[in-house]
Amino acid sequence: MPLPRALARFNRVVTNRLARPVAGHLPLTAVIEHRGRRTGRRYRTPVLVFGRDGGYRIALTYGPRTDWVRNVLAAGGCTLHTRGRRIDLVDPVLGRDPAVRWAPPGVRTVLRATGSVEYLDAAVAPSAARPGPPAPPGPAGPAPIT
Repeated sequence: MPLPRALARFNRVVTNRLARPVAGHLPLTAVIEHRGRRTGRRYRTPVLVFGRDGGYRIALTYGPRTDWVRNVLAAGGCTLHTRGRRIDLVDPVLGRDPAVRWAPPGVRTVLRATGSVEYLDAAVAPSAARPGPPAPPGPAGPAPIT
């Protein structure tokens, strides 16, 4: 059983606002940038992230039914902000591993204890592998970040 929904609501309102500025710079953390399925609004959500061959694995501490996971799956990708870099991700796929073998030992223990055994895998977009600045926003400009 992933962490309780009440804790998720508290984290969304309080903890995420505090973590967002630093999450993209600390080891094992990142910020997922995604768009709302219905509103099109841009959101930024702090996550635990682990590099893997050709992409990243994101721990789903609140399970696969959270809004940000559903947004990423519906859009077919997202943008990952980690260690000061911006990486476009595509082809998200949900997975489950009760042993959490993919996480480092200390993190693995915590994830198993909280029942957070699901993950989201995503590949680095082919265009993201090329050096250069990110593409400029469209004619309407960037959407507000919340």
